[in-house]
Amino acid sequence: MPNYWYDHIHLVSPDPEKTAQFYQRMFGARLVSSRQLADGRTNIELDLNGSRVLVINQKTQSEASPAPAEASYGLGHFGILTDDLEAAVADLKAKGVEFTEEIRVVRPGVRVSFLKGPDSVIIELLERK
Repeated sequence: MPNYWYDHIHLVSPDPEKTAQFYQRMFGARLVSSRQLADGRTNIELDLNGSRVLVINQKTQSEASPAPAEASYGLGHFGILTDDLEAAVADLKAKGVEFTEEIRVVRPGVRVSFLKGPDSVIIELLERK
């Protein structure tokens, strides 16, 4: 059997620059590249402390299937690890981030909190001790 590794998360956004700025400002992500694709869409690559986050425009309606009226399947949320959950939550709230769930223990040594990112993406902020 072949081996597999995590490589990146790819976010689709109506405004990739604005979305990238959120991850840069809130989590200290570093801009790696921003380029125009042949179809005119913008593709931005960020480095979030060693993890790749890619942000791209949504395809035009003629290129994409229409989205269902109800919630679609796919990404439920993704997690960002921190070494100090209380400080991280306080910092992000001070920057205006909206949290959907306050800090809670999910099992001994693991605490989480959930926040809203751009484009209705849910981000799990977690601490492992």
